[in-house]
Amino acid sequence: MELELRHLRAVCAIAEAGSLTRAAAALRTTQPALSAQLRRVERMLGGTLFERRPAGVVPTSLGELVLHRARAVLPGIDGLLADTARAARRRAAPDRVRIGSVGAPLLGRLTLAVRASLPSAEVTVRCRNSPAPLLDDLAAERLEAAVLGDHPGHELVPRGGAELRPLVTEPVFALLPSGHPLAAGEEVDLDRLVDEDWAVPRPDDDRTREYWSRALALTGRDPRTPYEAEGRQLVELVRCGLAVSLCQATFTEVPGVTVRPLTGNPLQYRHILAWHRDGPLAPHGDDIVRRVGEGYLASCAASPVYARWRARHPGAARVVT
Repeated sequence: MELELRHLRAVCAIAEAGSLTRAAAALRTTQPALSAQLRRVERMLGGTLFERRPAGVVPTSLGELVLHRARAVLPGIDGLLADTARAARRRAAPDRVRIGSVGAPLLGRLTLAVRASLPSAEVTVRCRNSPAPLLDDLAAERLEAAVLGDHPGHELVPRGGAELRPLVTEPVFALLPSGHPLAAGEEVDLDRLVDEDWAVPRPDDDRTREYWSRALALTGRDPRTPYEAEGRQLVELVRCGLAVSLCQATFTEVPGVTVRPLTGNPLQYRHILAWHRDGPLAPHGDDIVRRVGEGYLASCAASPVYARWRARHPGAARVVT
């Protein structure tokens, strides 16, 4: 009989539990079976590993030596097993790819890119208002890919094996009621918007509200923010003429709403693609970025306001591929 990893795990479990009965429960075996296993290990190692006492067991000097070596070896073995398992999952074609997204124009393009890379996989999608929980899900391997976004000074930090690939940093535009006097101009000065009623997103861990507030504070005046809303509800408040707001440059104008660049481009938003570095999409990362980047440029061309802005600023908002 040779010493095996399971024997070392059993010895460590007994030491941590301080009792054969409790250790057996933790290992999901019986106390007699664990006692028999311990006796076999002690015969292999040539001595008693634990001293039996009324309150439980304590390691002998030989037991302390074995525990010291086992606790040094087992984490490395566990890490090796975890790494090889992830590598095996990465090599295997998955049955399902889970994608998460914030509110951004890249979700459809990413879904198409994933389908092109892994045509046999089922693709599922779920959306969130904030990138933080999506990044948590990527790190925990509850998602295979995600569309994320952040602002200057509030950049996302990779963690838990998540790989972040910034695609483009674009300007933030003004969102106005179509009948607003400022909608007649080619650009809007942020200073002239501050005195309006604003619709703003609720404070969240993506820090958009904080970023907007910091930029507005530079005007030296405090905006009125009676409306707290996101998505379609925010757009509806603007469409009804109740408020002004901000939006991504690729926002598609709808009847009653006008999009205009801000003079001097004082605010930016960064689009990010992300996946797990040990996940099934990692080998296809460059191709996915290329496909999504091409889709983003098509969205830019389909947005007349943003297309005109890009023509006037040829060196800005470059897509990274």
